[in-house]
Amino acid sequence: MSNAHEHNDISHVAPVKVLLGVFGALIFLTVLTVAAVFVDLGPLNIWIAMGIATVKALLVALFFMHLAYDRPFNGIVFMAALVFSGLFVSIALLDSREYKKNVDDFRAVTPLSIPAGK
Repeated sequence: MSNAHEHNDISHVAPVKVLLGVFGALIFLTVLTVAAVFVDLGPLNIWIAMGIATVKALLVALFFMHLAYDRPFNGIVFMAALVFSGLFVSIALLDSREYKKNVDDFRAVTPLSIPAGK
């Protein structure tokens, strides 16, 4: 009986040192993310947080999900998914300025209140 998912006794494609190094980088980036909360850089805060999150996601995908050692086609599909997701979010945010005044006006007239009994 042959198993279609046989791995020929290969447990990890990446060396343990690489995996531990990536783990250390992820811990460092997590600490950096938390530290960035306490520094007020105005509108740059969101870009810094998203940049750190993107680097962390790439590290996980490349090394823990073994995308760096996989077929190039899988990397192309992954990058295409990232590009299209980014385009979707960007296009959705394009008209957010159009409705900002309406949202601000609504918040001014309708304050958020939670009933005391609930």
